[in-house]
Amino acid sequence: MVPYNVSFKTKQNNIAWLVLDSVVDVIFLVDIVLNFHTTFVGPGGEVISDPKLIRMNYLKTWFVIDLLSCLPYDIINAFENVDEGISSLFSSLKVVRLLRLGRVARKLDHYLEYGAAVLVLLVCVFGLVAHWLACIWYSIGDYEVIDEVTNTIQIDSWLYQLALSIGTPYRYNTSAGIWEGGPSKDSLYVSSLYFTMTSLTTIGFGNIAPTTDVEKMFSVAMMMVGSLLYATIFGNVTTIFQQMYANTNRYHEMLNNVRDFLKLYQVPKGLSERVMDYIVSTWSMSKGIDTEKVLSICPKDMRADICVHLNRKVFNEHPAFRLASDGCLRALAVEFQTIHCAPGDLIYHAGESVDALCFVVSGSLEVIQDDEVVAILGKGDVFGDIFWKETTLAHACANVRALTYCDLHIIKREALLKVLDFYTAFANSFSRNLTLTCNLRKRVSVKVSNDDGCGDDGNEDDDEDVFCKRQYLTDAQEPLPEF
Repeated sequence: MVPYNVSFKTKQNNIAWLVLDSVVDVIFLVDIVLNFHTTFVGPGGEVISDPKLIRMNYLKTWFVIDLLSCLPYDIINAFENVDEGISSLFSSLKVVRLLRLGRVARKLDHYLEYGAAVLVLLVCVFGLVAHWLACIWYSIGDYEVIDEVTNTIQIDSWLYQLALSIGTPYRYNTSAGIWEGGPSKDSLYVSSLYFTMTSLTTIGFGNIAPTTDVEKMFSVAMMMVGSLLYATIFGNVTTIFQQMYANTNRYHEMLNNVRDFLKLYQVPKGLSERVMDYIVSTWSMSKGIDTEKVLSICPKDMRADICVHLNRKVFNEHPAFRLASDGCLRALAVEFQTIHCAPGDLIYHAGESVDALCFVVSGSLEVIQDDEVVAILGKGDVFGDIFWKETTLAHACANVRALTYCDLHIIKREALLKVLDFYTAFANSFSRNLTLTCNLRKRVSVKVSNDDGCGDDGNEDDDEDVFCKRQYLTDAQEPLPEF
């Protein structure tokens, strides 16, 4: 409204607009008061909190501009007895408010990483520039349409031509000695905005065209600005669409590379299908994001906080971690790794060294010993080895295979022992409270038991013979219900 009121020399008499503008003025005034009490960053990067330095800095920088911006010019202009020259002066001073746009632009920096936000901002800037140029375009026409020296009308002015074309020509009032008529201010603004938009977008229909030298010079400048804005907007639109399809293109490129690899080395069909299935499922879970790469960018403290969040399900579900201190949890969290398994993937082979403790977060797995399924593992189960009680590295006595898509959180033996050695109080609690669903160090000996199936009843022979605390098969190999 500020450029419009200045160019079209209007007085805002609408009560609703006056109230709205007054509210804006009050907000500007409150902003001035807050700026006198707001810290700022000094030239050396330090935060300045001294009240005297804050006030001096504000007085030297934005105070004058902010003060001129918040004065109630529209309320003054609303009075009928205000001289037109004073009214124009007040409106011109209010244009100073536009200088604050530079401060607003700096606040929008963190939105520029979003493609949609960039596009919306560019379109708004394009419309705002077109609005400003429309006001200037009308001011040039209004200044040139009537020659005040000779009191004659310039028939080559775009305003005169517009008046003729829409049937509201200018006429001379001989009694008053002034020119009257012409298009209404609403029609003039719409026509001005129409011309600037067609020029900025390089369309140029030609029904409104510059004729005088000043109008032509302004049009040339407007075309230069328009070409830059037009190129910027379309360039960003292209970039936004490229970013939208960047992940999809990367995904298809990866699939093509894998297919070429499998075809080149003649990988068997069954294994090829498993590989492709794993890649597709992993991508759907991670969206192509490299977690390790992201964590490597973050500082140590932030990386630990993120890792605690990523492993929160493990820490919350298992009582073994309830007595751990914040420092202990952070030390454990950075050592945990997350692996995604597709159906058919073998996590452990029989005879393989058991060097990690695995927590099942989602999915189902089966434990196979001597070609027989002896256990089914699901969410909340733990399998591996009791490293903290053993001195030697265990060999897996069974295969552990994924039945469905699974998410496992694992921690390596060396990393776990290092944390337990440092946090001795937690080590005792962890050893007492963590119960392995499957201890892969010990073979299962299927036998009828009088206890509750898989619990520790104090019988050392049971501990040696039974490694699964989740589910048994009887001598007839008929599975019992899952506990």
